[in-house]
Amino acid sequence: MNSLAHAVEMKDIVIRFPGVLANDHVSLTLRKGEIHALLGENGAGKSTLMNALAGLYKPVSGTTKVNGELVNFNSPRDAIAKGIGMVHQHFMLVPTHTVTENILLGMDEPRFFMNLKKFNKKILELEEQYGLSVDPEAKIWQLPVGAQQRVEILKTLYRGAEILIMDEPTAVLAPQEIDDLMATMRSMADQGKSIIFITHKLHEVIAVADRVTVLRKGKVTAQGEKIHGMTKRNLAQLMVGRDVVFNVVKEDREAGEVVLDIKDIHAENNKGLQALRGISLEVRSGEILGIAGVGGNGQSELAEVITGLRECEGQIEINGEEISNKPPIKAINQGVSHIPEDRTTVGSAPSLSITENAIMKGYCQEPIGNGWSINFTRAGEHAQDLKEKYNILAPNVRTPAGKLSGGNLQKLILAREISCTPNLIVAMQPTRGLDVGAIEAIRSLLLEQRQSGTAILLISEELDELLSLSDRIAVISDGKIMGTVIAEDADINEIGLMMTGSSGERE
Repeated sequence: MNSLAHAVEMKDIVIRFPGVLANDHVSLTLRKGEIHALLGENGAGKSTLMNALAGLYKPVSGTTKVNGELVNFNSPRDAIAKGIGMVHQHFMLVPTHTVTENILLGMDEPRFFMNLKKFNKKILELEEQYGLSVDPEAKIWQLPVGAQQRVEILKTLYRGAEILIMDEPTAVLAPQEIDDLMATMRSMADQGKSIIFITHKLHEVIAVADRVTVLRKGKVTAQGEKIHGMTKRNLAQLMVGRDVVFNVVKEDREAGEVVLDIKDIHAENNKGLQALRGISLEVRSGEILGIAGVGGNGQSELAEVITGLRECEGQIEINGEEISNKPPIKAINQGVSHIPEDRTTVGSAPSLSITENAIMKGYCQEPIGNGWSINFTRAGEHAQDLKEKYNILAPNVRTPAGKLSGGNLQKLILAREISCTPNLIVAMQPTRGLDVGAIEAIRSLLLEQRQSGTAILLISEELDELLSLSDRIAVISDGKIMGTVIAEDADINEIGLMMTGSSGERE
């Protein structure tokens, strides 16, 4: 195949950060009209490599060709001019602006006057071409997360991108939205677009990609291999260098006394609309109760009312002690640990060190604190113990939490929450966006806590995860519990019906 048939050729790319060799002579070739998966553990160097292709980083050495032409990008504008667009994992949208206004932001046209009707029509034509349905006049805050992602893709296509970098595009999508995105990607590739697809979900790679490149610790372990004939096990082994356990072993355990008792809880969301409508649940010691549902049906609000982050009506008790509408410290003192959905802004303080993040719940207790001062020597020793026990990969415990990969940051949060010896863990999307190795580790940690007698409320949109970890599964839809089933006897079709609002048989 001649070089003109290649959309992108990256050869021997080296990128360094202080103390880290992020990309060690990495090469990647993207063909025209293909979907090329880029795999690797959290921190393997995938996003770094793609940020270089998008003009955000400059390699120390190596060469990049786009459509056969040697390029040297100084900014994202240079990359966009060469037809490269990046759809970021965290959306870059202005919530109070319309879809059209967000797509036009930063464009040279229009310069002074905006004829919105004219541009709405252009965007509708683009939507029709690629099967990306969204109302151009809707405000971003009014759109579900799947529609917001379609806006991000439209932004890239509107700028004339022929090469799309999609960084974890399915991390926050519901199963139906993922299917829609896969179809859109295939449609774009069939129309000649070239796509680099970063994901941790191996079944998606097998379903939609043509070829795959795998990174491990900044080096290539597979370059441009054909997907045909590959299995999830093959791909996982290339990513982590060992066999990965996909099906965790859950030991039999009889549940104990009720730890969390929720009675008739009502709560509003951030828009003042009813999000929880009479929720009643029990979670017992040594039990994992899974909450299944399509995103946005009250799961976030449920976690927040339990942990003291949202007001509610009704009654919440931990071991018989009322905690509803009390400050978060009340829940903490009753042994509630929280693994939040947003690990970056809620679960951690990115600018603070690993040590400072590790002591956030115990800084005022012996031996770390005495109420007036903190013993930073003891704090550092505590953080070092957690770093080693939970295999948190970082240069040292003085490293800012914001420098950690997603998987290592999640392990830090889990280490902090578990080290408090909790009575109840509220785990909200604990493995979202993580690689197979990190998922395996975090699922094992949750099962260890269950075995030690901790009650766990597991809120996840990954049905396979809920079925493998949970003892019971409660299905939530539109802020109401539609039914509760024993996990080992669960019927996936029945759960699916309840997720769409059909009432199921309560246990």
